[in-house]
Amino acid sequence: MNYQALFEQIKLKKSFLCVGLDTDEKKIPEHLLKEEDPIFEFNKAIVDATAHLVVAYKPNIAFYECKGAKGWLSLEKTVCYIKENYPEVFLIADAKRGDIGNTSKMYASAFLENMPFDSITVAPYMGEDSVTPFLSYKDKWVILLALTSNKGAFDFQFFQEGEQKLFEKVLEKSQEWGSQDNMMYVVGATKAEMLSDIRKIAPNHFLLVPGVGAQGGSLQEVAKYGMNDHCGLLVNSSRGIIYADSTPKFAEVAREKALELQEEMADLMDAKGIL
Repeated sequence: MNYQALFEQIKLKKSFLCVGLDTDEKKIPEHLLKEEDPIFEFNKAIVDATAHLVVAYKPNIAFYECKGAKGWLSLEKTVCYIKENYPEVFLIADAKRGDIGNTSKMYASAFLENMPFDSITVAPYMGEDSVTPFLSYKDKWVILLALTSNKGAFDFQFFQEGEQKLFEKVLEKSQEWGSQDNMMYVVGATKAEMLSDIRKIAPNHFLLVPGVGAQGGSLQEVAKYGMNDHCGLLVNSSRGIIYADSTPKFAEVAREKALELQEEMADLMDAKGIL
């Protein structure tokens, strides 16, 4: 999926919502545990209930690989089901990989070649040669960690040399490796006030913004500081949608929560003149 195709989906669905499939078997409704693959059945129900409201799904790979081969199978079944039934949806492998070049090449093959993901989150700490193998796939995307929403972000990301913070250096330097057509950035919603500074460095790139909902980030603040003329945002909500209910009506409630966000997003884009 290229930049224009993603923007067209955002306009069509009047949404820039990404739903995180951070599926924990301990948190899914009890009645699903009798199924052969409870994780896949949970994901399938969430996807079927929300696909018309979202432009992206983001499985967090840790929730699957911790289950060994069985978890990888659940992941593969999930992403293949999405691509077969909702091919317009943008798929993000939230894997946060990044290693020396030949290792990154194998990671890239795993997620962008052997599974139908459109993109993968990548950690930039090891520099250019750890990132560029992921950029070699046509119409696939790297989503580079820039400014995260966790407490530990202050340990390194705000380190300042002269007048430039480390996360600003990441944003600036990485644009030598990729472009707005194959690279996005992760920016936490709890750092929404920093989005205006980020937009000075990366005005046209898409930003993946986690932290809205359960983590306390404000959608209105994110849009105020981060939205550009092509929307330029994918805002993720995970727990606030997928775990909103633990009864057999969990998918219906998830749809309601997703709809609340989608309607708010439509209003924000309309106010910006995007729709």
